Amino acid sequence: MLRKRCLTPGGAPLILLVCHLITALDVPLDLQQPPTLTHQSPKDYIVDPRENIVIQCEAKGKPTPSFSWTRNGTHFDIEKDARVTMKPNSGTLLIDITGGKVEAYEGVYQCTARNEHGTAISNNIVIRQSRSPLWSKERVDPILIQEGNSLILECRPPVGLPPPIIFWMDNYFQRLTQSERVSQGLNGDLYFSNVRTEDTRNDYICYARFNHTQTIQQKQPISVKVLSNSPAGERYPTFMIPKGRTSNKLVLRGHVLKLECIAEGLPTPEIHWRKESGELPNKRTFHENFQKTLKIIDVTEADAGLYRCIAKNSLGSIHHIINVTVMASPYWITEPKNLVLAPKETGVLICRANGSPGPSITWLMNGIPIENSPKDLSRKVDGDSIIFSDVQTGSSAVYQCNVSNEFGYLLANAFLNVLAEPPRILTPTNQMYQVITNSRALLDCASFGSPIPKINWFKDDQTSILDGDPYVIHDNGTLEIHVAQKDNNGKYTCIAMNDLGKAENRVQLEVKDPTRIIKQPEYRVVQVAGKVIFECKVKHDPTFTPTIMWLKNNEELPDDERFIVGEDSLTIGEVTEIDKGTYTCVANTSLDKDSASAELTVVAATPTPAVIYDRPDPSTDLELTDERERSIHLTWTPGFDHNSIIQKYIVEYEDGLHEPGVWHYLTEVPGTKTNAHLKLSPHVLYSFRVVSVNEVGRSQPSYPSRQYQTAPAAPDENPSKVEGAGNEPDNLVITWETLTGIQSNGPGLQYKVHWRQKDVDDDWTSVTVANVSKYIVSGTQTFVPYEIKVQALNDLGIAPEPSTVVGYSGEDLPMAAPGNVRVRVENSTLAEVQWEPVSPKSVRGHQKGYKIYYWKERSVFKRSRRHVEKKILTFSGDKTHGKLPGLEPFSLYKLNVRVFNGKGEGPPSPDEQFETPEGVPSAPAFLKILNPMLDSLTLEWGAPSHRNGLLTGYTLKYQPINNTHELGPLVKIIIPANETNWTLKNLNYSTRYKFYFHAQTSKGPGNIITEEAVTIMDEAMASRQVDIATQGWFIGLMCAIALLILVLLIFCFVKRNKGGKYPVKEKEDAHPDPEIQPMKDDDGTFGEYSDTEDHKPLKGSRTPSNGTVKKEDSDDSLVDYGEGGDGQFNEDGSFIGQYSGKKEKETAEGNESSEAPSPVNAMNSFV
Repeated sequence: MLRKRCLTPGGAPLILLVCHLITALDVPLDLQQPPTLTHQSPKDYIVDPRENIVIQCEAKGKPTPSFSWTRNGTHFDIEKDARVTMKPNSGTLLIDITGGKVEAYEGVYQCTARNEHGTAISNNIVIRQSRSPLWSKERVDPILIQEGNSLILECRPPVGLPPPIIFWMDNYFQRLTQSERVSQGLNGDLYFSNVRTEDTRNDYICYARFNHTQTIQQKQPISVKVLSNSPAGERYPTFMIPKGRTSNKLVLRGHVLKLECIAEGLPTPEIHWRKESGELPNKRTFHENFQKTLKIIDVTEADAGLYRCIAKNSLGSIHHIINVTVMASPYWITEPKNLVLAPKETGVLICRANGSPGPSITWLMNGIPIENSPKDLSRKVDGDSIIFSDVQTGSSAVYQCNVSNEFGYLLANAFLNVLAEPPRILTPTNQMYQVITNSRALLDCASFGSPIPKINWFKDDQTSILDGDPYVIHDNGTLEIHVAQKDNNGKYTCIAMNDLGKAENRVQLEVKDPTRIIKQPEYRVVQVAGKVIFECKVKHDPTFTPTIMWLKNNEELPDDERFIVGEDSLTIGEVTEIDKGTYTCVANTSLDKDSASAELTVVAATPTPAVIYDRPDPSTDLELTDERERSIHLTWTPGFDHNSIIQKYIVEYEDGLHEPGVWHYLTEVPGTKTNAHLKLSPHVLYSFRVVSVNEVGRSQPSYPSRQYQTAPAAPDENPSKVEGAGNEPDNLVITWETLTGIQSNGPGLQYKVHWRQKDVDDDWTSVTVANVSKYIVSGTQTFVPYEIKVQALNDLGIAPEPSTVVGYSGEDLPMAAPGNVRVRVENSTLAEVQWEPVSPKSVRGHQKGYKIYYWKERSVFKRSRRHVEKKILTFSGDKTHGKLPGLEPFSLYKLNVRVFNGKGEGPPSPDEQFETPEGVPSAPAFLKILNPMLDSLTLEWGAPSHRNGLLTGYTLKYQPINNTHELGPLVKIIIPANETNWTLKNLNYSTRYKFYFHAQTSKGPGNIITEEAVTIMDEAMASRQVDIATQGWFIGLMCAIALLILVLLIFCFVKRNKGGKYPVKEKEDAHPDPEIQPMKDDDGTFGEYSDTEDHKPLKGSRTPSNGTVKKEDSDDSLVDYGEGGDGQFNEDGSFIGQYSGKKEKETAEGNESSEAPSPVNAMNSFV
């Protein structure tokens, strides 16, 4: 219990003033006390409109508090609103917004917890709905700008709650590269200090990510073209933001300060920061955005002042001064704490806070301004303190301190509880404390009483109070021994006393010896392939068993069999170069640890003659001595080890009576020993042999020793794995694992089986059987427990008394069905089922769990029944609820619940019926383009295969695509739900259009299906394009070119026949014509041409105008404009996932291209 001197508001001690402050946890919960709030929602509570609202308010007290709420300053009657419920024994509100609007519940809420001793109130909890509005529609004109000029691309994101995170990306959903020249400002705009030709692009896109609703909005792409015909020259820096030479910035204490300076100029300016009146705080200052942003975290009043940002390039520099003012919402200096006083005692509540501007302090009692509360002569309000004197029983209350200024407020509840209670000890009794010699010992004695108890300590049977060196008694009752020694061992008694009585507690202190490494590992130098041993011998307290751990370079040892950790050493065999390093031995106990390290250096090995290693030769001369009933001594002579030390010997035996010819493992001894003392079993005809083991492997077994037979005896052990479980409702099957021949200890092995019903005063029933491992008891009751034991016996006696196990007679099918089955539909695809458990008696077996059988009867909008396919979900154990996933929206379902045990299922509960709400539809079944005309075409579609509700209509969007695959303006049309085709008119001729089509229900739009089509070409233009190839001038030109080539070939042939060489081939090989490189050798056609346009989203997925497009999935994400593909956003907003599209070969027919053939193309094809 905390003890503090009581001070007047001025700070002077109050003479003879007895008081104490305690936390709420210090008052035992079985004592009368006013309410204390233990949990409440934050002051500013932004809720997700897709989720139910939960407003927390928890409190404790004695009697248990009752709760009420206000909303916007008036009483909130939750009983009048069916959507609002309050958790039992709690003040937490649950608001179900299913089918409702969150806006209806926005406001300021306050919780009140009261009992007969007082009233506690919560903060004002402001409930606001998170919002992610769409971007306002605007026309974005292309930007033309000369190279070298500065540029600002404005984002102007929609105002959301909370504000969105802004980032810029391109059409491929990749973050735009930023630098000292190009960067994003704090307002989201994109700043270019100077533009370059490589900045030309048509896909500068600003995105706003609203984290609370997990949505992303996109601004229309901005097209920028940088011209180079009249570039701007070099110039001094000027600031793009902020404007002017000075500006002001206000920041609150404890918040993050961000100052920004972005300059333009050529060359690109550099930004530097400094504080005019001091240094920047070292550990709280960060430079971001290529030095353009200065960030200071956890701002204090000392961070106020003038900050200078300097922009500099090779032509000069400019600066801007930002005057930072630090204000502060109220913060605690001394927060009021709960106060417990005995009758006629005196105490004080202190509420001390600071802020800028200085806050005002208001006191309330039980939620009412203190000036309006009943007068109390024992209470005096003095500014930030309330002084209580000569308090009486019945003065208990909860006091609220409200500290506020223009930037915020603090509200604290602290109760005055007037109690008269004798002392009680809160520390567990007979607690054992263990410490290491010469360390500090702390013995706890937490207590409670009113008046506050006085604590005294006594050691062993001494009557003198422990006080003074080496003992210190702290205010909370803890006894401290600064430097514990062995003579401090013993029992200690703590006594708490006040005017109403006393209480005592005993604890014990043990002072242990420290853990020390007395033989430390030493520096070692070892050759490659050698062996090294590090020693680590530990001295410790005899009552502890230390854990020894070895580390290499402060990490775990490699997982390598060459590293062998012994009791007090580490051995490394076949050392390699990678084994060098620092090896550390760490000795740990539950109280302390010690460590020591040594270095290992590995050097090259000295060449040595080759050594041949092999497995050992078998041992010889096996001899049996010291023959006894249960033991014998075996000695042998080892065989040659073949240059590899024998590590161990394995002794095996053969039982000539029970398993002749089968050898069993008996024991093993180290390679340094050549004898073994063997423990034997009765009634066995033994033969022994020895196997030697070295690093190479195992030797062949030695020749067997002579035989030795032990005398029979009664069994030493009973059967293992005794179990009882019936396989029919009226029997009990008792099973066990039989003893082996060597375990029988003698002839005539039998088993005596005992059983009796558990918890019934019956005698044991028994039966003796032989050569079996089970016995069936018939005529039992269904599923009742039985005590079972199985005892072994032979001709020489019985085994020791066996242990008792509990088994159950057979199970039967459960008799009862779960009751009160309830279904709560959570959304269109998920429902939760709850039921009351069946009684254990009706289960008639081991309850395995519950099964839910559920099936879809029909869709809500279709009255015809469908083939019923029942599904089963199993919930193990005694669960009384479960969820049904994967339901179909807008459907009628039925279900029942059954309990099951090891035998099977019980009867089903009555069928429960429920409906799932509407969902969004799937994509339309198909989308076809029919009758393409000069300026019109017709679209035909099929209804969605899964409507998931009542269709409210269709939405058609379309836009033209030009020759460079850029998108034109988007047109949107709403089509009634009963339509299956639509004709678009007034279209441009010979133009490719892309269509986006989806259905929708009242829950929203479904998945989008897309299609592309081309309106037909104007006949006059088509004829002009075709007629070019039939013009006489064109035919003449082609003939002249052909004749010229023929003459050239004849000339070359004549020259070669005359003996001259015309090295055309050689020259072509040495200097290939770049214009010929794309030509293919096989058919003379042009090679495939590729550029970045092939990867644009809108070029893929061309289909015939009358084709059917497969259904595609869409989630209204950023990939809506592509032909498919999955994507997601990282936490930083970058798009993850390769943009992919379905791409078909473009046909070679003329109607597939909107470009007319040119004479140049025709010549290329001809040549």
